[in-house]
Amino acid sequence: MAQYIYKARNSKGELISGKIDARDQSVVASQLRVKSIYPISISEVLNKQNDNASKSLKNIPYKDLVVFCKQFHTMIVAGLTVIGCIDLLRKQSQNKTLSYILNTVYNDLQKGLGLSEALKVHSRILPVIMISMIEVGEISGNIDNALERLVTHFTKENKIKQKILTAMMYPLVIGCISMLMVFFMLVFVVPKFIGIFDNMGMELPLPTKILKVVSGFVRSYKFFVAIPVVIGSYKYLSVKIMRSERVKKYFGMYIIKIPMIGPNYVKILASRFSRSLSILLKTGIPLIQALEVIEKVVANVLITRGIENVIDEVRNGSSLAEPLDKIGIFPIMVIQMISIGEESGSLDSIVETVADFYDDEVDVSVSKIISMLEPLMIFVLAIIIGSIVISMVYPMFKMYSGMNGAK
Repeated sequence: MAQYIYKARNSKGELISGKIDARDQSVVASQLRVKSIYPISISEVLNKQNDNASKSLKNIPYKDLVVFCKQFHTMIVAGLTVIGCIDLLRKQSQNKTLSYILNTVYNDLQKGLGLSEALKVHSRILPVIMISMIEVGEISGNIDNALERLVTHFTKENKIKQKILTAMMYPLVIGCISMLMVFFMLVFVVPKFIGIFDNMGMELPLPTKILKVVSGFVRSYKFFVAIPVVIGSYKYLSVKIMRSERVKKYFGMYIIKIPMIGPNYVKILASRFSRSLSILLKTGIPLIQALEVIEKVVANVLITRGIENVIDEVRNGSSLAEPLDKIGIFPIMVIQMISIGEESGSLDSIVETVADFYDDEVDVSVSKIISMLEPLMIFVLAIIIGSIVISMVYPMFKMYSGMNGAK
């Protein structure tokens, strides 16, 4: 017998949670339903060894999720059972995390659990939109439609991610080349000049003294010891800091205000929100439940908290557009189109059009940023290399000036 943690809604619609000792998840679900409690997620309390194994799993890339959903959809349409599909998919998956999850899902299916219940165990890794849509597809008997829409969704998300990575690639390459050039100069070029100056007994100016100290440090063993320490500290602190609610809040507030980056970030948020809302509504998920899913999909604390208020107002009879406007982040076009969609009764189609529009906007904006980064990176590289060269040559000019003055 194992212990399970559950999140559920009672007969009044209130969100509750607790722990139950049971043989498996299906027993937990049955016990809760008898009490008129409807489970949202059920997860086993892992022992230390299994918990460490779970924490070591990495997030699954969108491209792997696209392949998984495509293959799953093809098999379902071909007439295979769900458990038969999972059995085949777990054997051919190239992603280790996905393979591990599918193996545990297959074992849970054999125990009598539903597919969505088995997937909820891995809600820390699997996208919540995927679990919710499969659950609705399972209930309605249209799991093939849910998987088809998930393919579209993950393909779009992967496309946006690849655009961002492409934009980052150029400055990353230039930055690496710059560091290699600087390293080469500090290790091989600067010491020769410094040696000449020392042999001549020259009084070095401050910039050259600083360059001498930096060059000496880079050539010492301390530099190679410092590299893994700095990288390890950076990884530890970045994970620690980014998990802080305060940091997430301020990050969400200030990234929007950064020139060039902020407007594009807002467009990405608008696209992700619209795309997720459209695909959930088309799958048949009610608006409030769709907003609860999007609350976890949109990776911005301000929007997440804003959507909580939106859900409360919609539940009390308000339209979607008005409380959404109060968040103060989404462009006015998103709000107006949602208002039109509500009035015309075609909200799912309207927000899909909005998502397509902002996908194109992000594409154009990223291209502009790349074109602006090229001269900027060259300028920064010129300053770094130029500063080193000037620091090496400056003592020689100073010496010649002194000789001419003596004459």
